[in-house]
Order: sequence, then structure tokens, then C-alpha cells
Amino acid sequence: MLVVRAIVTAFSFFSAIPMPYLEWDDANMRYMMAAFPLVGLVIGALWWLWGQASFAASFGAMLRGVGFALVPVLVTGGIHLDGMADVIDAQSSHASPERKREILKDPHVGSFAIIGTCSYLMAFAALASELNAAQLPALTCIPIVSRCLSGLVTVTLRTSKSEGMLAAEQASADARVVRLVLACAWVAATACLLVTAPAAALLATVASWAVVASVWHLAKTQFGGMSGDLAGYLLQMVELAMLAALVVNGRLWWS
Repeated sequence: MLVVRAIVTAFSFFSAIPMPYLEWDDANMRYMMAAFPLVGLVIGALWWLWGQASFAASFGAMLRGVGFALVPVLVTGGIHLDGMADVIDAQSSHASPERKREILKDPHVGSFAIIGTCSYLMAFAALASELNAAQLPALTCIPIVSRCLSGLVTVTLRTSKSEGMLAAEQASADARVVRLVLACAWVAATACLLVTAPAAALLATVASWAVVASVWHLAKTQFGGMSGDLAGYLLQMVELAMLAALVVNGRLWWS
């Protein structure tokens, strides 16, 4: 029952998929982050289905790529894109860490956030349009890996403030168990990536951890710690970096 509650809470918070109502209390949030990669599993499955359908129907590359870009938005409701947009606004301000944290809390959307989000979606769609049918199994691993890494950083790096949803998640979580589950899920997803795209696995893994290192440094030096917005930014950038690695590898090595 505890596992079911963790899964329902994770999908309630990190997706737009209708779920039974549960209180967001300490008991239900204790292992919520451990179930986070399951949202990525749903996205990966839908990517595979969309890819199979679009290739079978001979859709154009643009339509296929836009579909890949929009599937995560439809599943998550854009929660991670919203975090990415806030981080782009904060970074574009070139202000002090204190001011940047204020910008993250501001519900208004700045012009740089709109530009950055549109640019991200166009880049994602363009890269996804370059994939071939043989690369679909590797693609499905990406949203699982991104959520494992985002979750690991979220429960490991201290928060930039003592209140808010991320602080509540960290306070409620059984960090040791959550880290173990996320680490095992990351190993499993990376192993699947290795099996489905051996040549691409190393490049994609290096790209994903480079993003993690970059955001970790950014959080510590520019924001005074981790936040939910930074976690969303990390997730989105890991997915873009891994997709780019998959495309580059496909152009160089894929037969």
C-alpha cells in the first residue's frame, strides 16, 4: 500500500494524468521521489508508440519531431518546462543570488523565459526529427534517466530555502532509500540504453552527467542551493543533451 501511495503521489505531483486524491503529507511523500522515474517510463512508452505510428504512416520529419517534443508537455502539464523558464529568467537577470531566488518565486513570466522555452522546444523537435526507427528503443530510456538524475540531485543537494515544495519533499523523504531506488533505476535505464544503442550509450551518459555537474555548480554558486525550478531545468537539459548525443551518434555510427 505504501508503494501504491508513493506512485499515486508522484504522478499527482509530476504529471497531468488523473490520479486518486491523496493528502500530500509526510507519509505519502516519503517515497514519492523513488517513483519519479515511472513518469518517465510513461513518456518513453508514448514516445515509442508515437514513433512507431509516425514511421508507419510516413509522417514528415517536422510533424514527427513536434510530436516527440509535445508528448512530455502533455504528460507532465509542463511542470518541468515552467521550472526551466524561471531559471532562464533568473539567469538572464545577471543579478545577485538573493535577487535570482526572488525571480524564481515570481509567478510572472519574463521575455527571456518565453524566448528560452520556445528555443528549447524548437531544438528538441529539430533533433527528434533526425531520429530513425531503429533509435526509438534508445529514445525511450532518456526520460527515465533524466528523472533519476533530477531526483538524485533533489534529495542530495541542500535547498536554497527552508520553505516550499522542494523543502517539504526533502523533509518528508527517506533520503537513503530514495537515493538507492533512484540509483538502481538509473543503472537499469542506462543498461537498457547500452543494449539498445551501444555506441550512443557512452556519449549520452557523459552528456547527461555533464549537465548534472553544470547545474550542481549553478545551484551552489548562483542560487545558494537546489530548488524545484532548478530540478526542472536539470531534467529538461539532460533530456536535450541526451537526445543530441543520440542524434550525433546516429549520424556518425548508426548503420
